[in-house]
Amino acid sequence: MKRQFLKKALGIALGLSVISLSATVHAEYNPKLLRIGFQKSASLLTLLKAEGTLDKRLAAQGIEVKWVEFPAGPQLLEGLNVGAIDFGYVGEAPPIFAQAAGANFVYVGYEDAEPKAEALIVPKDSPIKAVTDLKGKKVALNKGSNVHYLLVKLLEKHGLKYTDIQPVFIPPADARAAFERGSVDAWVIWDPYTAAAQQQIGARIVADGTGVVNNYGFFLAEREFASKQGEVIKQLFDELQQHGLWITKNYKAAASKIAPLQGLDTAVVEQTLRNFSHLIKPISEPVLDAQQKLGDTFFELKLIPKPIRVKDASLAGK
Repeated sequence: MKRQFLKKALGIALGLSVISLSATVHAEYNPKLLRIGFQKSASLLTLLKAEGTLDKRLAAQGIEVKWVEFPAGPQLLEGLNVGAIDFGYVGEAPPIFAQAAGANFVYVGYEDAEPKAEALIVPKDSPIKAVTDLKGKKVALNKGSNVHYLLVKLLEKHGLKYTDIQPVFIPPADARAAFERGSVDAWVIWDPYTAAAQQQIGARIVADGTGVVNNYGFFLAEREFASKQGEVIKQLFDELQQHGLWITKNYKAAASKIAPLQGLDTAVVEQTLRNFSHLIKPISEPVLDAQQKLGDTFFELKLIPKPIRVKDASLAGK
């Protein structure tokens, strides 16, 4: 019953259909297995999987690495909750909804602030030149995602209320079609969708997250795994940090490697890579405090049913 409730809560909150994991039996903790949840759009993990260095490193210690692909953060978080994976990477917003729904995970690390990796865009010939021009306009967004928070904060910064615009809740692929048809006036979206819209149809950025939001990416782990496998997580982070550093010194080469894995144009991937930090750090109190502000905002907007204490989802929190 609890799993079914979590699945429904995440699906409704984010406007996404959650893949069915209800038949998954919660696996017993296995010290010889690391199951990593990833999304193809997460370039760093996609590269790490393809390179195979982590697999080889842990295999020498008798630990098997299993990679499990998910279409989006909410599904990945359900995978953590039902024991299908031990570790995964998502954006800022999905953990807020998952925690409100009772998911069992902890924050173990983060990718440093990436405010340029999400933006408010308009068609190239749009009369909208500034955020203040959004009053009364239709704005497409993925409900409950990072860009939902970006939109709220952009409006606030420019003296508008959330009720001054008409939010249109549609997932990215459908939003792109609506954007091209002119069914919406603007779109708040993240890379690589932003980069693709700029390069392919000439979309124009009105504002990105600079000076408005942090846009952290988070590494999460199942609580028992995190408490018992600190050394494995440390080695995983070491590999992520090494690959992240390589990306920042080799954007073109990295894009050439990652683009075919993601099914995207190399130029789109390179622009996306340049907008992400690729700096991986252990979780910290200031970052959890910033995440708390996001949770409080979503509660005020009635996007989650109850207030949450983000620090409860840390190893020190319970």
